[in-house]
This record gives sequence, C-alpha cells and structure tokens, in this order.
Amino acid sequence: MSDKTWNSPIEVTPVGVVHGGRTTGEDDFWGDHVSHIELDPERFTADALASLDSFSHVLVVFQFHLVDPGTEEVGARRPRGREDWPLVGIFAQRAKRRPNRLGVTTCRVLDVDGLTVTVEGLDAMEGTPVLDLKPHLQEFEPRGERDQPSWSSELMTDYFA
Repeated sequence: MSDKTWNSPIEVTPVGVVHGGRTTGEDDFWGDHVSHIELDPERFTADALASLDSFSHVLVVFQFHLVDPGTEEVGARRPRGREDWPLVGIFAQRAKRRPNRLGVTTCRVLDVDGLTVTVEGLDAMEGTPVLDLKPHLQEFEPRGERDQPSWSSELMTDYFA
C-alpha cells in the first residue's frame, strides 16, 4: 500500500438532506426531535428506500456542514470545554469539529414515504448533507462487555433526553 493512500482526498456526494432539523446547535435534548431526510430525486427513486420501514432504526451518516473548514480539532481537548473532564483525543469523543466533520447517529424510523425518511433523535441541523443511510442490525452491535469512562456517560445524560 502506498504511503499516500491515507493522504488522498475522497470524494463523497450526499444522498440527501435533513429537513426539519434544528436551526441552532444546542448540545442536548435531541431524543424526541423529529427530522425528515429527503433523498436526492435526481439520483434516487422511492425503491431505494424499499423495506427500510421494516427496521425500527436507521444509521444516518452525515457531515457537520456548519463547522467551518479549517477549525477541526486533531488532538486532545476537554469535551464541551469542561475543566472537570479530562483531555481526550478527538477520536475518543464524538465532537462535531472532527477531522472530516462526519457524524453518525442511530435514529428511530417513524415513517418512509416516497423519497423521505422521517426519523426521531437525529442530532443534525436543518440542511445537513446526509452521506449514507444503513439499517440498524443488532448483529453489528458490539459483542461482549462494553466499557466507557464516567465523563462520557455524564456528558450524554441529557443528550437524547
């Protein structure tokens, strides 16, 4: 493998866009928020979403489009700037100022109608580009015991409340 492989740009075209997302970026209380993901009608027909409504949840991959390029974090930071939480590397947290500004959230599927998927609990803003949708499969969940630091559980207390 070439040393340049990890340094080569990858082109990605959004499959859709978020409508009904928040217009302001509060960190918490996303749990009962309802959004609509509209697929690009020039690239897709409704059959692209066939049977998605038979799944209770969908994994939404999106770009934090409101984060200005060049402001991404690449090292360690304190989550939410809290001095009582440890310095944590960007890959050990789910901050929006990530190197590629990508977000991933598992959401409840409420409805599928034509090219629109209505979801609950998507932490994306109005106009957010959606890069991919994948049905949530239990078999992809981690096997065995799972651990995480206490600061991360504290951070998430109200996130999906």
